[in-house]
Amino acid sequence: MKLTVVGGGSTYTPELVDGLARLADAVKVTELVLVDPDQARLDLVGPVSARIMRRYGHPARLRWTTDLNEGLDGASAVVLQLRVGGQAARQRDETWPLDYGCVGQETTGAGGFAKALRTVPVVLDIAERARSRALADAWIIDFTNPVGIVTRALLDAGHRAIGLCNSAIGFQRSFASLLGVAPERVALDHVGLNHLTWERAVMVDGADVLPGLIATHGEQIAGHTGLPTSVMEDLGAVPSYYLRYFYAHDAVVAEQRARPSRAEEVARIERELLELYADPALDHKPELLASLVGDTRDTQIVNVRNAGTFPFLADEAVIEVPAVIGADGAVPAPVTPLAPPLRGLVAHVSAYEELAVDAALQGGKERVVAALLAHPLVGQYELADQLADRLIAENARFLPWAGGEPEAAAATRP
Repeated sequence: MKLTVVGGGSTYTPELVDGLARLADAVKVTELVLVDPDQARLDLVGPVSARIMRRYGHPARLRWTTDLNEGLDGASAVVLQLRVGGQAARQRDETWPLDYGCVGQETTGAGGFAKALRTVPVVLDIAERARSRALADAWIIDFTNPVGIVTRALLDAGHRAIGLCNSAIGFQRSFASLLGVAPERVALDHVGLNHLTWERAVMVDGADVLPGLIATHGEQIAGHTGLPTSVMEDLGAVPSYYLRYFYAHDAVVAEQRARPSRAEEVARIERELLELYADPALDHKPELLASLVGDTRDTQIVNVRNAGTFPFLADEAVIEVPAVIGADGAVPAPVTPLAPPLRGLVAHVSAYEELAVDAALQGGKERVVAALLAHPLVGQYELADQLADRLIAENARFLPWAGGEPEAAAATRP
C-alpha cells in the first residue's frame, strides 16, 4: 500500500514513521510519501525518517515532495497532520483571547474555533483531491486539531474518515506503568468528545482498578490532569487535561497571562528538533492503520459518528469512544449512560462543534457569533460579538469570505 502523510514536514513525522516501521508485519506499506509545502523542512525530516526506516530494515520506499497531487496519486491511506498558518497562527490563537478574559488554547474556546475556521476548508480541499486521485477505498486518517470538528466536516462531506488523538493512549500507558503491567492489558472506559473526555473505568483482566489507582496514586494522576485529586474523587472518573480549561477556567487564564505561550515553547522545541534531524547519524527518535487495512476487528479509541451511542446527541455528532475497527471503519462499542455532569458538558460542546462546522463551511460573522455563543467557555452575547470581530481580524488572510486570499491557507506550512 501507498501511505501519504500530508504535513509530512512536521517534527512529529519521525515518531509516526517509527511506529509504522515497528508495525511492518501488520501494515504492509510499500511506499511512504511525505507531502509538505516547505521544501526546507522536508529536506530535514525526510532523510531522518528514511534512516529510521532503514534502521528497522523496512523495505518501503520513502520519498518526499511539495506536490500534493503527486503525493495523493494512488494512495491507499492519507494521514492529515496540518497546522494552517504554522506556529505563528498558534501563537495568536493562544494569546489574543486573553485580552477578553478567555482561555487561550488552540483546540478549544475562541482560539480553537479560529483554528477550525482556518483548517476545515483546507482539509476538505485536500480530501476532495484525494477522492479523485487516491484509491477509491482510501481512508483519510485525521490527526489535525480540532480533531472532532475536522472529522465531522470530513464525514459530512462523505469521505471515508476517522479521527485520532493521543490522549487515551497516553492514559493507558501511564496507568499501565503505575500498575506494573503491559499496556495491552489495560482497557479504558474512555468517553466524551475530542479533548473533552473522561476515563470512567480502567479494566485489567476484566476488573475495574480505577478506584484503587485513585486511592494509591491520586496525586500522581492528578498531576496529568492539572486538577486537584478531589475532582477525580467527586466525579469517580479521571478527566483529560483539557477539562482544566472548563473546570478551572479563571485560574488557567491567570496562569496564561503570566507566562509565555505554549506556542512559543513548541516553536523552541521544533527548532531544536530540526537541528537534531540535520545530524546524518540520527536514526531513531499508529496501530490504527493496521486495524483499518488488516480488518483486525480490535477495539481502539477513535473519533467516530455518534450513531446512537449517546442518545442525547444527534447521530451525526462525532464522539471519542472505544470502537471496533475493521476494513469497513469504526463501530462504537456500547457504553453505559453518561452521568449528568458529563452529559451536560458533552451536549453543550457538541452543539458548538456543529455550529463551528457550519461557520467554517459557510462563513459570515453571524455564524461565528452563533458558534461562540454556544461555547460554554464564552456563552455571553456581547463577549461573543467582541470575540468574533477579533477572531476575524486576526485570521482574515486565511478566510476568503472575510477578504483573505485562498492561496494564503494553501501555501502555509502544515
